[in-house]
Amino acid sequence: MRAADPILRVEDVAKSFTMHLRGGLSIPVVEDVAFEVFAGECVVLGGPSGAGKSSILKMVWGNYGVDRGRIVVGDIDVAVAEPREVLALRRSTMGYVSQFLRVVPRVATLDVVMEPALAQGLDPAEVRTRAEALLGRLNVPERLWSLPPATFSGGEQQRVNIARGLIADVRLLLLDEPTASLDAANRAAVVELIEAKKAAGTALLGIFHDIDVRDRVATRIVDVTGFATRRDAA
Repeated sequence: MRAADPILRVEDVAKSFTMHLRGGLSIPVVEDVAFEVFAGECVVLGGPSGAGKSSILKMVWGNYGVDRGRIVVGDIDVAVAEPREVLALRRSTMGYVSQFLRVVPRVATLDVVMEPALAQGLDPAEVRTRAEALLGRLNVPERLWSLPPATFSGGEQQRVNIARGLIADVRLLLLDEPTASLDAANRAAVVELIEAKKAAGTALLGIFHDIDVRDRVATRIVDVTGFATRRDAA
């Protein structure tokens, strides 16, 4: 029995893409998307490639607009929120771990990881301690912490990305293939960190193509296939 309201509520969401170079052709992606995510659970979006999982995640994050419906995080409807409201929500309430690390060049790894928590106004000394602990837990060598991550291997960059995504105190955390380029030992470390976030009451919404990782972290799976639309026009 859940006594609290959901952290994330997705209601009747539809999304299509307009191909302007093909005479305004509309390509439907998903329709009638509806699910909730509560504190302390990890909801995984399941289904084959192309079903719309990443599009749903990007709509929740506010990178993609929606054709119809509501995406409510706390008391903010991301589907109609102003850009400044979405940015404020990302600082205070919502985090994101993408497949790729996108940061300002020449910024040291430790500073890259610390930035989201510092933006929340947390004590810099505490944030540094958190960042060092996360980087150590994710097996990023200390000799790399003062270097910019652009020159790191793909796996090292992904671990920096994960540390950056997990450092802040957020109510909702979005995970887009966080273990995609990691070896078994580092996948296990990420699973432990996700479980710790769940135990702390964070609501998580993720995509995992690694079935073993998915089965270990998922509270439940939402099959996106039921929301996918026909693409005959494509």
